[in-house]
Amino acid sequence: MSQFFMNQKQNVVNEAIEGILLSSPHANLSRLALGPQMRVIVRNDWDKSRVALISGGGSGHEPAHIGFVGKGMLTAAVCGDIFASPSVDAVLHAIINVTGEAGCLLIVKNYTGDRLNFGLAAEKAKQLGYRVAMVMVRDDIALPDNPQPRGIAGTAMVHKVAGYAAEQGQSLEQVTALAQRAGEATASIGLAFTTCHVPGEARDDRRVPQGGSELGMGIHGEPGASTLNTQNSREIVTALVQRLCAKSTGRSLALMVNNLGGFSALEMALLTRETLHSALGKQVKLLIGPATLVSALDMKGFSLSIMQLDDELETALLAPVETSGWANAIPPVAVTEVEAKRAAQQQTFTPSANPTVAATLKTLCQTLMDLESELNQLDAKVGDGDTGSTFAAGARSVLEASEAQQLPLNQPDALLTVVGEKLATVMGGSSGVLMSIMFTAAGQQLTQGASLAQALSTGLERMQHYGGAQVGDRTMIDALHPAFAALLNGEDLAAVAAAARQGAESTCTMRSARAGRSSYLNQESLDGVKDPGACAVEKVFAALAAGHRA
Repeated sequence: MSQFFMNQKQNVVNEAIEGILLSSPHANLSRLALGPQMRVIVRNDWDKSRVALISGGGSGHEPAHIGFVGKGMLTAAVCGDIFASPSVDAVLHAIINVTGEAGCLLIVKNYTGDRLNFGLAAEKAKQLGYRVAMVMVRDDIALPDNPQPRGIAGTAMVHKVAGYAAEQGQSLEQVTALAQRAGEATASIGLAFTTCHVPGEARDDRRVPQGGSELGMGIHGEPGASTLNTQNSREIVTALVQRLCAKSTGRSLALMVNNLGGFSALEMALLTRETLHSALGKQVKLLIGPATLVSALDMKGFSLSIMQLDDELETALLAPVETSGWANAIPPVAVTEVEAKRAAQQQTFTPSANPTVAATLKTLCQTLMDLESELNQLDAKVGDGDTGSTFAAGARSVLEASEAQQLPLNQPDALLTVVGEKLATVMGGSSGVLMSIMFTAAGQQLTQGASLAQALSTGLERMQHYGGAQVGDRTMIDALHPAFAALLNGEDLAAVAAAARQGAESTCTMRSARAGRSSYLNQESLDGVKDPGACAVEKVFAALAAGHRA
């Protein structure tokens, strides 16, 4: 099955080009009026007294090549169909529309279709009296025995260098010589986990074994040099860097970290770190990226390109441009740390004894521990089946601390705060944080002289404030709220337990949940099922009331 976002396959490239023109940040791009089959994008601020720079190739490598059209880089880009070279006529018309007496330079990636079509267009233009030169980029080092190395991401660096020379008003011979020198100083190598989705076609994911990667996969999905049995970022970067180092002469380098389209920003950041910490890193004077510069549609892969610098190449790479696709070169930035103020340590306290409080804690904690399986089974119907384990973990931690005489049992305000800290640490997911908020806020209220009932009610209000759940949302709030309201009214534990039970029972008939994982379920899945959190509250108050009566 094709996985490519589009309207109609035959219109993909033209519609994408229109989208790029509509969003051009410098408003400096136009399309030549040559009809839908000849796609030539040009600078609309171009001065023909300077050497024109033309590049292009198949679409699907965005932002290349349109993204490099603009002041300081290309004069025009000629776009073919997806992964298909533009026609000779399209290239020829690009030449005759942007070239003045200064001449033009064609910068071509070394693929047969591009080489032939751009080459024939150059010869035809010369017959018409235009001065045309061509530089072929052969930066791919993944296939060392290939007599015709491919042109890949390093081409963008050649565009940048040549664009600088043209912008300075250099002659066609000078621009060509500098572009040639830039190409010869550039080496690139890429790696991918998978090939790309081509419009209207299914992707073949069988070529690269699961958990592996392909070294040197081409930017059109061509087979690479070898398969690596790893997707480990450090191992992969080490393999690529080893090959790049063999091409380095020890001079300072510009490093370009290029996303082939499918890696996340997080992954690209990891790869950049690994590369700058590698054997190559000490030579890197300029960093370009991580960025998507020459992509292969959505290929889950990346490439590293190096350019061996001299003063002129460095100046060229640093020169400003007005394009949408280029990533400015910068010196790698040292990672620094500034002094940080640390949060105050967890509340200090002195353990103290209180047999009554210890007994109450044991009843509460043991009840939750005994309910672990029952609550998990209940939660499996409406959630992810871990409510019982979550509550039991918190209860176990508090009980162990109490039995080890590590709690301030005779200081209610400190006790609630410490319990809150333990729950946040031990209980997973949002439940632990919510309970911690409630107990921490309640502890603060006790410190300020509130009664236990007032403190717990305030703690519940804070829990609702941050958690967002209200009465009727089918959560533990439906049992806690009536129970704490009964406490505030001065009612005994039996009445409090009855209020909690009534609140928990009400969740069985609620038609929908508006908080927690249950909110993703339909009414049929919820009918007759009690909310696990509310059930836990109900059982705890029932156990406390029974213990009080005894």
